[in-house]
Amino acid sequence: MELKEYIDSLERGGSKNLARKLNISKSFLSQMASGLCPISPKRCVEIELATCGKVSRKDLRPDDWHKIWPELIAV
Repeated sequence: MELKEYIDSLERGGSKNLARKLNISKSFLSQMASGLCPISPKRCVEIELATCGKVSRKDLRPDDWHKIWPELIAV
């Protein structure tokens, strides 16, 4: 699932709670979700954990995830 789609599916205040879990501002979360700000590999892992896997590293980095996390290729 894309990050924007996940955020849109949350109840009111959900994006604020997610931003708090990630220790970032809500506006930075919005920028990442809209594609204005690239998402670092480290942040991808944090997002995957914070969303209980609903937004995966593969979803966040569709073009290069296999180069960053080759161990996920078989998964």
